[in-house]
Amino acid sequence: MRGDGDGWVVSQGQAYWGRYGAAGLLLRAPGRDGAPVVLLQHRAAWSHQGDTWGLPGGARDSHETPEQAAIREAHEEAGLPAEQLTVRKVVETKIVASDGVSWSYSTVIADAQEMLHTVPNRESAELRWVAVDDVAKLPLHPGFAASWQRLRDEFASIPLLVNRQL
Repeated sequence: MRGDGDGWVVSQGQAYWGRYGAAGLLLRAPGRDGAPVVLLQHRAAWSHQGDTWGLPGGARDSHETPEQAAIREAHEEAGLPAEQLTVRKVVETKIVASDGVSWSYSTVIADAQEMLHTVPNRESAELRWVAVDDVAKLPLHPGFAASWQRLRDEFASIPLLVNRQL
C-alpha cells in the first residue's frame, strides 16, 4: 500500500526518499554467543542504492512518528512483529540545505529478546543477523555507511535488553 510519504525530496541535485523524511529500524538481539547482533537488509538490486546493506526502513507518512514508521517498514520488509520489539532510542540525522529544503532520517534503535525469524519482501535480496564487528565489512548503503560509527557509539551506551517479560 502506498503511503502519502512516498516520493522524493530534491535539494541541490540530491534526492532523498520520503516526503516527510524516512525512518529505519536498527534492531539488536543477543547472538548465539550472547554478544549483540544487528539485523541488516541486503537491498534488492533494482532499488535505489541497490545491492548494498542497510536497515529495513523507508518513507514516513504524514501522520507517523519515526518509531511508528520504522516499525511499520520493518514489518513490511522483514515480517518483524511489533509486539516483540522494544524501542530504546531514536537518532535523527537532519539535512538542511542552503536552498531551505530540509529532510531527516530517523534511526530507531530497538531490541528483541532473540534473533527473530524474518520474511523478506521484494525490496530485500536477503535479511541477515550480523555481528556488530562485521557490519562495516559489508558493502553498505552510503547513508548507512556514513552514520554507522555514530549509531554504533549510540547503542553501545544502551544495555541490550534481555530476559524481559513478553
